[in-house]
Amino acid sequence: MIAPEIWWYLSRATGLVAWALAVGSLLVGLALATRAMGPNPKGPWLLDLHRWLGGLAVAFTVGHIAALMADSFVTFDVVDVLVPFAADWRPGAVAWGVLALWLMVAIEATSLLMKRIPKRIWRSVHLSSYGLAVTATLHGVTAGTDVGHPAIAWIVLGTIAAATFFVAYRRVAPARGARRPVPAS
Repeated sequence: MIAPEIWWYLSRATGLVAWALAVGSLLVGLALATRAMGPNPKGPWLLDLHRWLGGLAVAFTVGHIAALMADSFVTFDVVDVLVPFAADWRPGAVAWGVLALWLMVAIEATSLLMKRIPKRIWRSVHLSSYGLAVTATLHGVTAGTDVGHPAIAWIVLGTIAAATFFVAYRRVAPARGARRPVPAS
């Protein structure tokens, strides 16, 4: 017989891993977009890593939701995990997670359809990755029971610092294709 607590532990673990994978995908995507790792990363490995992390984030999010629905201590049904503020348990905190879920679905769907949809639509939806990172983080810190652990707090702070670096770098770095001034002889 499976101990009933297993679902709670599984939901916590898959939630933390899903968050880390989603934010990792965002950071790798920012590294690609900003060219912070140089003008030409070696081979397509960085783009593959970005896509792989995003796909794994979806898989772990599905695992997180399934474990929550299997847990008998706090009961969640399909409506609770798909509709913001429908859950009885911490409705605001769960709503952040539901919003993050829908942003993730939109980002992944348009990424899979990237070759079939206009680039401006893909780009607009893909930029909502910032919102996904914010809402998923808010969900984790308001609903998560592990946020009080120092390691989790440091990881969240480190992630915020890394994202801030890449966004700032993108703002101050020359645009792609911009010519650099030639030094005077």
